Amino acid sequence: MIAAALTDRGLVRNQNQDTVFCSVEPVGVLPDLYMVADGMGGHKAGDYCSRMLVERILAEVRGAKSGAPLRVLRRAILEANRSLYEESLRNDDLSGMGSTLTAAVSDGESLTVFNVGDSRLYVLDAEEMIPRQVTRDHSYVEEMVLAGRMKRGSEIYNRNKNIITRAIGIGEHVDIDAFEVDLLPETIILLCTDGLSNMLSDAEIGRILRAHTDPDETVEALIDAANARGGSDNISAVVLMSSGKEAAV
Repeated sequence: MIAAALTDRGLVRNQNQDTVFCSVEPVGVLPDLYMVADGMGGHKAGDYCSRMLVERILAEVRGAKSGAPLRVLRRAILEANRSLYEESLRNDDLSGMGSTLTAAVSDGESLTVFNVGDSRLYVLDAEEMIPRQVTRDHSYVEEMVLAGRMKRGSEIYNRNKNIITRAIGIGEHVDIDAFEVDLLPETIILLCTDGLSNMLSDAEIGRILRAHTDPDETVEALIDAANARGGSDNISAVVLMSSGKEAAV
């Protein structure tokens, strides 16, 4: 696999509260690791929370000398959540801070995804033009859609998309969703924050993913497109491709 990550403040926000991590090389007992985190909180709490979340996960993973990789990563996320929540109770400046997290690790044949919040992971398989969202948004509007009380894409849906119902650091315990994706030849993986997915449609994201063979060019093109739409939020993307991917434009 080849991969790249990029985060951008966007055109409206004063600071970037997103954090990304991307490594195709082993990280501790993990064969690789990819993460996007979108912080929330007043002052600099959101920036701090997403950055410390990624750093503490990495510290936990690198400190584990043995263990099944997926158990190690899940335990690292839980420990990072606990430490961030306890820190928010001790420091008024960090009170109420939280962060989304989408993290993925692969074994070459499949990708396991851990998700909290509304940052997403998409998969685009060979011959497909529109990527498939693997993660489920932990958001007020998606819960209303599942309950049959709101229509996805409606005015009220779009107005309330930023209300999330699950995040890292807001409680002593956190529920983590897990998903598994088969890595087929030509599969493209995208992890992103809502600053990208709220600006571009899935079809538009798919066209950009198909238009490039280099992950660095792809993440730049995704962020440029989101900024061209107004860049109303921080924008982050991590793209994974098979090294032999050919353009399908």
